[in-house]
Amino acid sequence: MSASRRSGATDELGPDESGEPGGSDLLAALLDGMDAALCAFDADGVVTHWNREAERILGWTAAEAVGRHGFAGWAVRTADAEEVQARLMSAMGAPGRQVHEFALVTKDGGRVLVRTQSAAVRGPDGKPAGVYCAFSEVHAQIDLERSIALSEALFEDAAWGVVLVDADLRPAVVNAHAARMLGVGRTSVLGRPLGELLAQGVEELEAALTHVLAEGAPPAPAEMWVTVRTPEGEKRRCWRSGFVRLASPLAEEPVPLGVGWMFEDVTEAKQGEQEASLLRFRTNQLHRAARAAAECEDPVEAATVHLDFALAGFADHALVDRVAGTPRAEGEGPSVRLVRLAATPAGAPGPSLLTGAAGLPVRYPEGHPALRCVERAGTVRADAGPVPAERAREWALERQWPGDAVHALCAVLRSRGRTLGVVTFLRGAGRSRFERSDAAYAEDVAVRIATVLDLAEAVRGRPGK
Repeated sequence: MSASRRSGATDELGPDESGEPGGSDLLAALLDGMDAALCAFDADGVVTHWNREAERILGWTAAEAVGRHGFAGWAVRTADAEEVQARLMSAMGAPGRQVHEFALVTKDGGRVLVRTQSAAVRGPDGKPAGVYCAFSEVHAQIDLERSIALSEALFEDAAWGVVLVDADLRPAVVNAHAARMLGVGRTSVLGRPLGELLAQGVEELEAALTHVLAEGAPPAPAEMWVTVRTPEGEKRRCWRSGFVRLASPLAEEPVPLGVGWMFEDVTEAKQGEQEASLLRFRTNQLHRAARAAAECEDPVEAATVHLDFALAGFADHALVDRVAGTPRAEGEGPSVRLVRLAATPAGAPGPSLLTGAAGLPVRYPEGHPALRCVERAGTVRADAGPVPAERAREWALERQWPGDAVHALCAVLRSRGRTLGVVTFLRGAGRSRFERSDAAYAEDVAVRIATVLDLAEAVRGRPGK
C-alpha cells in the first residue's frame, strides 16, 4: 500500500484530473518524500493518506493506517481518542491552520508527544471535504524553533558582530552590531568585496574564510588586527573572530553555503595587554641597567650602560649631548652650546661609544629640538612627517642625526636643579612615532644618565667641565 489509498476518499482529497497516467503515484512519491509526517482524513474522519515520515515516527505502516476511522484504538489511547479526533476534525470549519499538541501511541506501545498543524481540504465545490494533518515530534519542532530563534537573536540582539559570508567571500547577511563595527549600513555592506570595507587586514581575513570553507572551523578563536574605513577616517581595531562552515542540510553530501563569522572588538583589552607587557619590559630594563651601571668604575661609562639598555626595543639610535661650560641653572639665558658625549654607531648596531674628546660644540641649527629641550628643561618630540624618503633623509641630516631617522625624542638631563645636557632617541621609518608613554620612559632614563654624569663631575673634582 502506498502513502495514499488508491480509491475512495483519495478522489475527494486530490483527484488525478490531468488524465495523465501515474498522477496518483506522483502524489504518493511527493508525500513520501516530505520531511514532515502527514496524514489526511476524509469528511467522516477516515484516514486517507499516511506518508513514510508518519510511519517512522509512530511505526504504523500506510497499509495499517489508511482506512481506519480516526486514531481511536491504535494511534491514541482510548480515553483521549474522542478529544483528539474532535480537535483534528474541527479544522474543517475553521479558517487557516490550527496547531495542537497531544500524545500519540506508537506501534510498540510507546507514547510520543507531537505538535500538529491541521487545515481543511476543500473539494471542487469549495466545501470542506476533509482534513490534512502535518505533525512532528515536539522535541524536533522545539529544536527547529530554537534554531530559528537563535538565528533571529544573533542578527538582532547579539552584542557581537555576526556576518554570513557566501562562497565568494562576500557578506550575505550582517547583523546590526557588525554593521556598526564595519562603519556601514546593514544593507549597503551586502555583496561588497571585503577589500572595500577594510583598508588593512583583508588578506588575513579572506585566508581564514577560505580555510574554513575548505577545512572546516578552526579549533579556537583567532585575533586579527584590521583597519576599518569610517566616515571619521581609518581606525585600527583588533577583532577576536570565530568561524563556522555552513553546509546545506538538504544536500546528500555537505555543500558549503558559506561561512558564519562571529567577532567582537577586543582592541582596548589587547592594547592594555600590550602596554602592560611593554611596561614590564621597560621596568626590567631599567632594573638591569641600574645593576650593570653600579659595577662601572667610570660614571661616564655607566651613562652609556643606561643608554644601551634603554635602546633595546625602544629606538634605533641614541645620542647624549652635555652642556658646554657650566651646567645651566633654571632661568638662565638662552645661549646654549652642546658637546657630543656619547652616541650609538651610525652603521651596524653595537654599544654606545664615547665621543667628543675635543670638546667641540655640535653644529645644531637654531631651533633644533635638542636646543629647545635644554632651553625649556622639558621633553621635545619631532617628526619628519609624511614626506618622501629623500626629503626625510635631508631632514635628519640637517639636524646632525643619522640619515634614516624620522622620529625624534629629546629628554633633558637634570640633576641638583641644573641642566647637564640632553639625551636624544631616534627611530627610523619602520617604527611608530614617539607617544606620551615613550616620553615618560625616556625621562626615567634621562634622570639616571644625569645622575651618573653629575657624579662624574663630582668625582673628577671639576664641576662644569
